[in-house]
Amino acid sequence: MKQKHYLGRLLASIILMFFSASVYANDAELARIQAQLNKEVLEKPFSVADEKKISQYMKDAMAKDLKPEVTQAPKGWQPGWTCRNVYSYGWRTYRNCRYYRHYYGYYW
Repeated sequence: MKQKHYLGRLLASIILMFFSASVYANDAELARIQAQLNKEVLEKPFSVADEKKISQYMKDAMAKDLKPEVTQAPKGWQPGWTCRNVYSYGWRTYRNCRYYRHYYGYYW
């Protein structure tokens, strides 16, 4: 009876080691993929496709003396950030950030 119990524990340990090794391999692979993705993202130059639209929006709003629509920083805003950091939040958020900075001369 003791031998069956021992074999069961041994088998369970082997299975556990197998799954642990496969999880570790997956973590290593995920880390490699994430590092590659980070490298590709950082190599791309930052540019806003509609920079002319933003400039025109700011010019028109200043001519009408309109205050910025948004008076609070976007969710997740951190000290030291610029509008470039919120570009991933969407074009409108980026545009509002740019106009806020242009209108008040500082970020939130």
